[in-house]
Amino acid sequence: MPPKSKFTRDEIILAAIQLVREQGIEAVRARELGARLGSSARPIFTVFQNMEEVKEELIKKAKSLYKEYVTEGLKEDLAFRGVGSAYIRFACEEPKLFQLLFMNEQEKGADLEHILPVLDENYEAILQSVQKPYGLEEEMARRLYQHLWIYTHGIATLCATKVCRFSGEEIQTMMTEIFKSLLEKVKRSGTL
Repeated sequence: MPPKSKFTRDEIILAAIQLVREQGIEAVRARELGARLGSSARPIFTVFQNMEEVKEELIKKAKSLYKEYVTEGLKEDLAFRGVGSAYIRFACEEPKLFQLLFMNEQEKGADLEHILPVLDENYEAILQSVQKPYGLEEEMARRLYQHLWIYTHGIATLCATKVCRFSGEEIQTMMTEIFKSLLEKVKRSGTL
């Protein structure tokens, strides 16, 4: 019979999330995680097979936390803007988790059209938040989303790495200006 675990999966993952928040993913090692829990590393391995499994669960938890931000953004009157704001807010409030999810080198690069659905599990809901309210064809909505994601990701990255600080008002103004200009171009010429 395997030994009774001293900690639950959730307790271990929450401790790992705290380590990431404070020091980044590099700090999530067995010894450091055990110390965070006030123990040796051994109890971790009564619940998880290895540290890779811990990190997989940690990423799932980080994605779940991010999804809470997206869900709140989608509830706003201007849902697409709400999601963009939520993305940036996540980067500001959870910089290390943002870096973990959205600033890691990928095994092999992909074009923008294929990487967004991979990076963000909320892709379809976000796409719908720009397509339906503005009466856009799917292809135009997708292109608009891609352009705005690049812009939003840039702001979020600047915030997550503390290169720049922006007030909420500045972020809203910048995002509104770029969105309106791109939407106007789409409506006027049918292309981006």
